[in-house]
Amino acid sequence: MDLGLQGKVVVVTGGTAGIGLATAKAFLQEGASVAVCGRRQELLDDAVKALGGDVFAYRADMTDEGEVTAFAGAVYDHFGHIDVWVNNVGASFARKGAWYTAAEIDAHYAVNFKSVVMGSQAAIPFLEKQGGVIINVSSLAARCATSGRATLYGAMKAAVVNYTNTLAGEVAAKGIRVLAIMPGFTLTPLVAATIDDDELQKQVKECLQRRPASPEEIAGPIVFLASQQASYMNAAVIEVSGGRNVTLNPGYSYGD
Repeated sequence: MDLGLQGKVVVVTGGTAGIGLATAKAFLQEGASVAVCGRRQELLDDAVKALGGDVFAYRADMTDEGEVTAFAGAVYDHFGHIDVWVNNVGASFARKGAWYTAAEIDAHYAVNFKSVVMGSQAAIPFLEKQGGVIINVSSLAARCATSGRATLYGAMKAAVVNYTNTLAGEVAAKGIRVLAIMPGFTLTPLVAATIDDDELQKQVKECLQRRPASPEEIAGPIVFLASQQASYMNAAVIEVSGGRNVTLNPGYSYGD
């Protein structure tokens, strides 16, 4: 199946590891040129080596408006056009006290929502030149309330879903499609390094697939949404969760 991505220029923010790195690699395999950004130069250097292909790497903090704008301009100057922009930056971190401090609230907002808005706004002037696609990486936490550790993470990812639908309505006439993906529990290298087996089993018990996703299994749907095969999809939010929290008795098929 030809996805129509040959020669396209794709931006993947936070493309140095995990889902972002897997997504960048998947686009390269479809013949696209890829730009990635990150805050740490050593991770950018490692990503370029791992990816090979036509890759442009740029050090930028996606929570800083000036750096986001500069990144978009640098990509355009390097490749001459931008066709797909994937807002992949995000992080979930536990509060240190009983409740969130103002600084912790600001940090969650900046990395999980502000980065999406600023990335999209920086991309639109270039995407509207020939039409294009914005894909926002949300989370299953946007649909399934997660009290405690991911309280603010889920709230911000829900905001990403709403923003996806809102922005789609604003830029449709410019030839820009805006979509979002909601990954479930994904075993990125960072997660693998920090989770113990008991927590891992707890995470996958409510999942019909009975295992976490690999980053590549999230990258595939992102590439599809950006492709010509999804050309009539707009303002859509696609869940890729292995069927987690969908049935009341997920263990039935396994005899639990």
